[in-house]
Amino acid sequence: MPPLPQIDISPFLPPSSQTPSPLTPTTNALNRALTPPGPGFFYLTHHSIPTSLTTALLSQTRHFFSLPPAQKAPLRRRNPGDGTGDGARGYQRLGENVTGGQRDRHEALDWYRPVLAGEPLPPPLPLPVEEEGQGQEQKHEDVGGRREPPYALLQGMNAWPSDDEPAGFRDLFEGYVERMLELGTAVVRAMAVALGVGDGEVFVRATRESWWVMRAIAYPALPMGRAAADDATGEGEGEGEIGCGAHTDYGCVTILLMDETEGALQVWMEGEGWVAVPPVPGAFVVNVGDMMERWTNGIWKSTRHRVVHRGGGGMRVSVPFFFEPDFGAWVEPLEECVERVGERRFDGVRYGNWLEGKVRGNFGDG
Repeated sequence: MPPLPQIDISPFLPPSSQTPSPLTPTTNALNRALTPPGPGFFYLTHHSIPTSLTTALLSQTRHFFSLPPAQKAPLRRRNPGDGTGDGARGYQRLGENVTGGQRDRHEALDWYRPVLAGEPLPPPLPLPVEEEGQGQEQKHEDVGGRREPPYALLQGMNAWPSDDEPAGFRDLFEGYVERMLELGTAVVRAMAVALGVGDGEVFVRATRESWWVMRAIAYPALPMGRAAADDATGEGEGEGEIGCGAHTDYGCVTILLMDETEGALQVWMEGEGWVAVPPVPGAFVVNVGDMMERWTNGIWKSTRHRVVHRGGGGMRVSVPFFFEPDFGAWVEPLEECVERVGERRFDGVRYGNWLEGKVRGNFGDG
């Protein structure tokens, strides 16, 4: 039996125009999954994303990472000031990503929300304007910004393969982003209703211009028989011995599409240790990140997880979509959650500043 609960999101999907009751099975299941001792992860079902789309995404991901290195190299991630680099977007070679100070054994291609014409180019970010305990929505003039290199951190352009290899790659993934933004909005609306905070739209308002991140990732199989250094404690692995080291996600909500590989994704469960999360056909794996833990004042937890792909089966591929707050969103514990806990456990942060600090520590020299 899969170790995670399955949660039906369909009551919160369009075209329903009525806010579902807080007592619906969906919201009750969310609270059970995300409130300790719940796992902090769940399978998302009845999400309306067709299997034909997810199958094509995984197939194209596998095709891209099977290309010769010379065809992937033009898309490589570069540091700010190095050509078109912004320190985050683009292709990362095996061992270029770093988690907990150690190199991860995977390749990846990362995309972020584009910086659109007419938008300010942070940093700097303004201080929050407080209004009834919430950061007021950031306003700006339609003055645009620099759209040619050199780019500041996170302010560059997304990198895409040429049209002929793999064919249709960009259109497929950009179409998927639009579907994920709709699904992410439904998920955070359901979460607000489950928590019983405000009018149920508090997270929707903070993600209207979500600074989303999407990754396509390939994990080569690790050698069989090599025991993990952290099976008992959940702490660091040996250098090069793990697909992705133990971590929590630092944003809002992660919606993971993964292939049929068994046993690779592992979630840390208190009292049980590392628990493998097998794929469930037609379902996404969803977890909350550090920003949702902060909003809920620790009522919901951002759970550590890792990827350890050993043995047969060849390359494992996945496409995680990170549905994040707006770059300028002010994230602090909601008053209802502070009252419920009895104390304020977190200070407020500007999400863009938080993200920049995390990205600066994500990479080593490939």
